[in-house]
Amino acid sequence: MSKEDFTILYVDDEEHNLTSFKACFRREYQIHTAMSGEEGIAIMHRQNIDLIITDQRMPKMTGIQFLERILPEYPDTVRMILTGFSDVEAIIGAINSGRVLRYITKPWEETDLRIAIENARQLSGLSKSNKTLVLALQKKVEEQERTLKLFVRYVPEVVVEKALHASDASIFDGELKYVTVLFCDIRGFTPLSEELSPKEVVAFLNDYYTLMTEAVTRHNGTVNQFVGDEVFAAFGAPLTTVDNEKNAIFCALEMMQKVEILNQKYQPRLGREIMVGIGVTAGEVVAGNVGSEARIEYHVTGDTVNTGKRIEMITRDYPNTILVSEPIYEKTKDVVQTKEFEPLFVKGKKDKIQIYQVLARS
Repeated sequence: MSKEDFTILYVDDEEHNLTSFKACFRREYQIHTAMSGEEGIAIMHRQNIDLIITDQRMPKMTGIQFLERILPEYPDTVRMILTGFSDVEAIIGAINSGRVLRYITKPWEETDLRIAIENARQLSGLSKSNKTLVLALQKKVEEQERTLKLFVRYVPEVVVEKALHASDASIFDGELKYVTVLFCDIRGFTPLSEELSPKEVVAFLNDYYTLMTEAVTRHNGTVNQFVGDEVFAAFGAPLTTVDNEKNAIFCALEMMQKVEILNQKYQPRLGREIMVGIGVTAGEVVAGNVGSEARIEYHVTGDTVNTGKRIEMITRDYPNTILVSEPIYEKTKDVVQTKEFEPLFVKGKKDKIQIYQVLARS
């Protein structure tokens, strides 16, 4: 802060002291004067004051009382006090409590006062610079927190945490995991969407995604991807959990219940029921970040994922059906009622696979 921009308020009930002070310092600093604490407060309400210098012994309000009055409203203003030797003890108490930077004995000597003012100017400048830096830092932190919260809506939080602590080389390291995968798709979404305006389609999908995500999260799963009207969820990746097969089945059953909520809202508008198909299987996958330096996504890939998608596709002929593979059935047959299907061929498999329809909880 330059001297020309530095603003001083000098408070003294003796007019000749005000005149002398102004004569000494007006060419270097912006000077305001007041003959009482009340007048000083009024000036501070009108002007930005960087430094207050006040006499101690004044009628109605002492210098310390004046500084105590303004402290809550103007905590960053530098404060100094002029005093005679008899008041030094009280002034030292004010200095120790942080209300006063320093005191100067009266009658003041111009050179000493000039040095004190210059020290106050430098202190005020540093204080303002630090405050600006702190505010800028707080703004940056808030922006980063908002970015992180937004990022977590796209990428599972555990993936974000891992990426933040990973090196550039290890961020793309995949890992082999045994997980359960779930695919949920709306049957006949294209003709259904033709009944809605583009804005209504977006609103519908947001409602659908919200309800399905709630079910996935409640059962310790993670939504890996939204593709059109398809929800792809994983249980056991990125976060390792137990009972993934049961969690996925109970999630699927809740998803069917969520569809009823969608129908209550949208069936009158569509004139038809919303129906979904769900496919669930389990097995080894490769889980990790894929992409480039410009764009990274967390993916669960492998034959298990492909098989889960193929099982879900079978539900095109069986709307509002949950179909699961043999590994899922073996892990959950004691907690759900099922119906066995004939072994079926699915795309990408040489042999038929055994699938089961999940009907309800046992």
